[in-house]
Amino acid sequence: MTNVYFPDVLEQLGIAGEQVDAFVAGIKNDGRVLIPEIQIEVEGETRVYSLLSTRTKDSAFSYLNGIQGQFVDRTQEWNLKHEKEELLEERLKDQELIAAKTQQLEQLAKRLAQYLSPQIYETIFSGKSIEKDSYSRKNLTVFFSDIVQFTDMSDSLEPEKLATVINSYLSEMTQVALDCGGTIDKFIGDAILVFFGDPESRGEKQDALAGVDMAIKMQERIKELQGYWKKNGVTNGLNVRMGVTTGYCTVGNFGSSQRMDYTVLGKPVNLAARLESLADAGQILISDATYALIEQQVDCKFVDEIQPKGFARAVNVYSVQEFKGTYERNSRTNLSHTLKHVEVNILDSSDIPAAIRELKLIQDEIQAHLSSSVDPSDSD
Repeated sequence: MTNVYFPDVLEQLGIAGEQVDAFVAGIKNDGRVLIPEIQIEVEGETRVYSLLSTRTKDSAFSYLNGIQGQFVDRTQEWNLKHEKEELLEERLKDQELIAAKTQQLEQLAKRLAQYLSPQIYETIFSGKSIEKDSYSRKNLTVFFSDIVQFTDMSDSLEPEKLATVINSYLSEMTQVALDCGGTIDKFIGDAILVFFGDPESRGEKQDALAGVDMAIKMQERIKELQGYWKKNGVTNGLNVRMGVTTGYCTVGNFGSSQRMDYTVLGKPVNLAARLESLADAGQILISDATYALIEQQVDCKFVDEIQPKGFARAVNVYSVQEFKGTYERNSRTNLSHTLKHVEVNILDSSDIPAAIRELKLIQDEIQAHLSSSVDPSDSD
């Protein structure tokens, strides 16, 4: 085309006004211009072009004098680029969705961890297959405990204080059980059922020692928390009876198609509950089967011979005293300290670093208060 004002051609092609203005400015200032993307309607279809244009002057060829422009069809290239951008956008959305679902699963896993023993939780989330009808017969050490006169206490305390006390008690007992390697079967009100030997066993002797060690450590922790519980309305504190026995049980998944429970069944469970009911407040009673496994490491005192219902023979009962000096127990961190000027009792042992941070805050507050209360005259 000759003797045509090129910007008018661009306008007639339906090119956006800002692109026309950019074309005029580029030719005027630089003598050339490159517009990488121009959309033009061609027979009802949107095509994409790039425009390269320059001002030329040639004395020999008059038709070369003026503005020269060339349109290059980039439609296919633009479509590929657009498809790539859409795929990338979809991928980003998928990644965001996956991240959100992952976070939901992590939160769900944390909530499930509150309802499952760590051993069972690990079995489920490690990807190991769990058969509905998976059970076996194993020699286990079974522990049973409950709080003396818990019914009277629950009737006398306000619901909020009762929840504070019982949750504190169960949390601390759970921590001790986990530290000793026990599998927490269930809570039955204030009662606790723990067993050793499944899903992991250290051998029947070590399982029995671990069960008795746990019971002793639980009683020690209970003594440390008496002051806290009394402040929350438990006038006489918490007194706990405990029973431990060893014997063959059936352990595995039991229940219905709607709900399964990983638990232990058998006479040793009943015997542990019977021993607990016979114990005095603060006492740990064990059967002769457990005593035979631990007698070289633990001092025990013979209590009585009983004939439990459903048992073919009588059972000798022993009261646990303490571990003998020759046996090295896994040391338990002392969470209660009474010194000359201060008494410290950590109430929640599940997060020791948090307790240490709280102690540091108390220290900082006391130091700040002492600094602010210093008499200025004292510095003269």
